[in-house]
Amino acid sequence: MAPRLPARCWRQLSLTGASTPRTTALIVLPQITTTTQKSSFSQTAKKPAKYGWSTTLPKRGAKPYKYDQVSSGLPALTTGPAAALERRKNTTPVRAGVIAIKKGMTAFYGNRGARIPCTVLQLDQVQALGNKTREKNGYWAVQVGCGDRKPDNVGAPMLGWYECKGIAPKEKVVEFKVRDESGLLPPGVQLQPDWFHVGQWVDVRANCKGKGFAGGMKRHGFAGQEASHGNSKNHRTIGSSGASQGSGSRVLPGKKMPGRMGGQRVTMQNLPVLMVNNELGIVVVKGCVAGPKGTHVMIQDAVKKPPPPQEFIDKTKRLLEQRFPNAAEYLDAARKQHLVLKEARQQGRIDKLIKEGVREYDDFELELLAKIPTRPAEAEAS
Repeated sequence: MAPRLPARCWRQLSLTGASTPRTTALIVLPQITTTTQKSSFSQTAKKPAKYGWSTTLPKRGAKPYKYDQVSSGLPALTTGPAAALERRKNTTPVRAGVIAIKKGMTAFYGNRGARIPCTVLQLDQVQALGNKTREKNGYWAVQVGCGDRKPDNVGAPMLGWYECKGIAPKEKVVEFKVRDESGLLPPGVQLQPDWFHVGQWVDVRANCKGKGFAGGMKRHGFAGQEASHGNSKNHRTIGSSGASQGSGSRVLPGKKMPGRMGGQRVTMQNLPVLMVNNELGIVVVKGCVAGPKGTHVMIQDAVKKPPPPQEFIDKTKRLLEQRFPNAAEYLDAARKQHLVLKEARQQGRIDKLIKEGVREYDDFELELLAKIPTRPAEAEAS
């Protein structure tokens, strides 16, 4: 690039002397005036998210927007919790599942005498305990509990949680994710075996039997080594676990070696339901289920199969409304009763109430108790 001429050279070109015989033709360039024109978009926007993603650092202690809420002027994100829920929409069950107890295996016989092995699963006081929503928790889910547990073996925070719902402590509590808000259940309703129908496909999850520390032959099915021909005290060993130079003098990740066997979550998918019985409280599924007898298993609609018909889903919802028509009122009454008992604990009157069985409430507590409806004996028995 040529060097830049100093200003005195340009000044001499603009001068025309008389002693100079020839005239120098000058090309006068028009003067360009630069005017700053204000853009419609400000350089420093008050809300950077309006024109694009903000690159400014967050303030100290500031929290990001929960669950990737879509801002004005921005497209929906392809990553994050909201996008993940949208991707898993078709593989998330429409309804909640139930908790059952594995009683054992038996067999059914078909019309042509074919023996069909099956597993008997029994439901024990399965109730909906609560819901998780997209706005508050980031996803939709139903908390389900089964069985009963001694209050002495439950901590004080959990006892208060059960008390505000009007439900006795449960032995097992599990959370079932659902597709949207239509799969949520009112707390307190009881799920029975007719929640499923014969011929439906379900997924059954449970923890398999723990075998402890096992060798390679038992854990992975290795054939073992030779019994003779020079083999000495290495009949059940796994042999070499890695090369010296070819693999970098190390054991490759995922190498099958001795270790703890069993005690893992196993899901048996696409098991057909063979029988449901509300009187016995059992659901019979075809095939085997992981875990020993007496273990808790989770039954839910199959993920890789179409969901139950919409007519059947609506029918189960109507049955729940008929069996528990006042579930919302009972929940409100339980919450009010919880506030009364909480006030009694803070004032130190709870021991007296338990010992003497006499309830002495003030005017505020009497007003709360007056609004609490009386629960019928039929609903308590159910």
